[in-house]
Amino acid sequence: MLNKNTICLWYDRDAEAAARFYAEVFPGSAVDAVIRAPGDYPDGKQGDVLVVEFTVAGIPCIGLNGGPSIKHNECFSFQIATENQEETDRYWNAIVNNGGQESACGWCKDKWGVSWQITPRALSEALKASPAEAKRAFDAMMTMGKIDIAAIEAARRG
Repeated sequence: MLNKNTICLWYDRDAEAAARFYAEVFPGSAVDAVIRAPGDYPDGKQGDVLVVEFTVAGIPCIGLNGGPSIKHNECFSFQIATENQEETDRYWNAIVNNGGQESACGWCKDKWGVSWQITPRALSEALKASPAEAKRAFDAMMTMGKIDIAAIEAARRG
């Protein structure tokens, strides 16, 4: 059954590989269906993987192998909330060490160009604290690639 609302992500030709990677890395993720093209299309042939239905951390998605003309950018990202530094490191390292790229403030990109925010709950809570605590945590975050929870908590305490 088609969900009422599903995120559709455009890939060149690697939607299935991306979906399988996400399913391996993130709990609550799975490859649900692989649909092959019933005929030739501008960037593929009959029998090629056209659409992959998958779930990322409980969110239904469709990967469309639409060809190289459209690229991902930071206007869309998955934000994954983490409970501790170990979980933060595990997700960050899985993405970056699989051909991805580090960015700033907890953001990274996977090798397909999809942006991810690996966000410890400690950071989210710090940004909701008193204005002074939030400012100190924010300033510390602005210097980071991967979020360092101990540094965020130290900054929050002043």
